Amino acid sequence: MNTITHEPPAAAVARDAHWSAKMARLKARKLPERTLRVCDDDEAKKNSTEAALALAKARTDARAQSVVLGIAESDREDWIVACPDVVAAQLRLDKTERAMEDATDVLTFRALPRPVWEQLLRDHPPTEAQADQGMEYNVETYPAALIAACHVERDETGVEVSGMSEQEAQELLDAWSDAEAKALFTSALLANQTLRTDLGKG
Repeated sequence: MNTITHEPPAAAVARDAHWSAKMARLKARKLPERTLRVCDDDEAKKNSTEAALALAKARTDARAQSVVLGIAESDREDWIVACPDVVAAQLRLDKTERAMEDATDVLTFRALPRPVWEQLLRDHPPTEAQADQGMEYNVETYPAALIAACHVERDETGVEVSGMSEQEAQELLDAWSDAEAKALFTSALLANQTLRTDLGKG
């Protein structure tokens, strides 16, 4: 007895492969991250700002000179970049930016998967008084918990290592000024509110 087998339509096979590939890409998406840069070296910041202004001036002067010399518009940018004063100003800016980078601590925060985010809210419900004021979470405990949960620390090679604890987050919130403490919490919060999708126009 012959067994008859029915092959699925080619269109269905192609559609399944197409969707499987798209679903794999969607599942592989990385959660959004935000960074907070902290630099207390006022001299480094001043030097970097001055170097940036000096480069802008050097470029403006070079552009004016290129017009006087009749440099073609299509060649002007290359001529400006190669101008000795611009080269020197760029080198100075690069040096000050490296110094600024060395003096800066960068805190990185990554969004939480939705179930983790919702569980964190459940773990830190608002007090009755806070709920009456329309708050979604306990303003005394939730900020440090969110900061610690979202913080991502990487070593020099880019490998993730142990990061900020909830206790350490609370220490920073208590020690920093109000504006800086709010910036710290907001950085973690915004990582979870970053929308990278386009809802389209219907």
